[in-house]
Amino acid sequence: MSQHMDKPYNDHHRKSAYQDSVNYLYGLQKHGIKLGLENPRRLMDVLGNPQKNFSSIHIAGTNGKGSTSAMLAAILMECGFKVGLYTSPHLVSFTERIKINGLPISESDVVDLTGYIRKLMSERAPDLLPTFFEFVTAMAFYYFSVNKIDWAIVEVGMGGRLDATNVIIPQVSVITNSDYDHKEFLGDTIREIATEEAGIIKPAIPVVTAAAQADSIETIKAIAERQGSPVYFYGKDFSGSITSLDSMHIEFDYYGFKNYSGLILPLTGRHQLYNATVAIMACELLMQKGLPIHEKNIRMGLKTLRCEGRLEWASKEPDIILDGAHNPPAADALAESIKEIFPEKSIILIVGIMKDKDIDGILRPLSSISDKIILTRPKGERAATTERLKKSLKGYAGDIKTTDTVPEALKLAQTLYKEGSLIVVTGSFYTTGEVKEVLGQSGLSSQLSRLRE
Repeated sequence: MSQHMDKPYNDHHRKSAYQDSVNYLYGLQKHGIKLGLENPRRLMDVLGNPQKNFSSIHIAGTNGKGSTSAMLAAILMECGFKVGLYTSPHLVSFTERIKINGLPISESDVVDLTGYIRKLMSERAPDLLPTFFEFVTAMAFYYFSVNKIDWAIVEVGMGGRLDATNVIIPQVSVITNSDYDHKEFLGDTIREIATEEAGIIKPAIPVVTAAAQADSIETIKAIAERQGSPVYFYGKDFSGSITSLDSMHIEFDYYGFKNYSGLILPLTGRHQLYNATVAIMACELLMQKGLPIHEKNIRMGLKTLRCEGRLEWASKEPDIILDGAHNPPAADALAESIKEIFPEKSIILIVGIMKDKDIDGILRPLSSISDKIILTRPKGERAATTERLKKSLKGYAGDIKTTDTVPEALKLAQTLYKEGSLIVVTGSFYTTGEVKEVLGQSGLSSQLSRLRE
């Protein structure tokens, strides 16, 4: 199986087969979220343990996993390696979750792999009932293996210790940070959450983290010591400082085993400094292991990075920014970034949040940056109702409007937009993904024109 497989059937048949495959995968969600490694290990055995056929970097953490993963993939690609990238969730298309050298898996390969894995399961493990994430993780690892990648950047789905991705033995483990999210699965305290995330630490494998809270630092340190794994902390073993920040990029200096000045990252927000320095430290550890990574690779990898859904400009005139902030720390970071970068802008917020998230904690910082909030509901049963969102805004003095769908929210924001406004879409990657889908259907300008009608 390759990234570009020619198929003998027509486009309609191919599209139908792809939709059937994706429907099957989403149907696995009926098995819910099952944290545990029994199913993933059995799946890997069924497939011949494809995860053993490539080197990897494993990335856990409450926030910043996607950005850090994208940075590492970009740097390793600049070195000339063939790099697989496995992330979640997707914004528009399922195929975004599995990429090789920046190219999403083809729809025809999704069809082939879904059928192939189902067939092997029925023959070798008919009693196996994987969840959606377990199946897709197996698909990603098998796809990487048959395409003979050099490196896989693997983002944890949730937690780490019992996550389906935790069947790999990486060259470096990364824990971006530990904060409150997925409490029903990971625990109510920072120590409990950090314990789950630090579950990706393998014996003698180095760990890089930007964890900042004392309980998180102590937990990661203790688990790393038990595993005999060296751990490198932001602020102690490596650090960085921003020298320039605007609405499109940050420029920063890095201090680690080596020092690099004037690095440019086409993402904005002070929090991206932590993600970028963690990525560089991970690269420095690979360099210590003999990997040929040079300063020019780091510079170009970061400079040419494209990372969707993170303070991402979706449009100019009207000015629209997308950010998938879906927990309180991410919402805090977004609010601070908007205040710092766009102090003169009148903010129109479009917010849609999943009902299993800390809605109060997300809306509290966001409500402080806008006097116009449009509450909406993205597709799917997990989405919170606008009535539920509105309850968290009691005492909010600004203007609250509600819409039943994300496209309606975007249309309403267009009517409120005037010179000096900025539309910020946030609360969930599902919400930002729907906006991207709407804006991308028939070209940005024509779609915005239609929305104004």
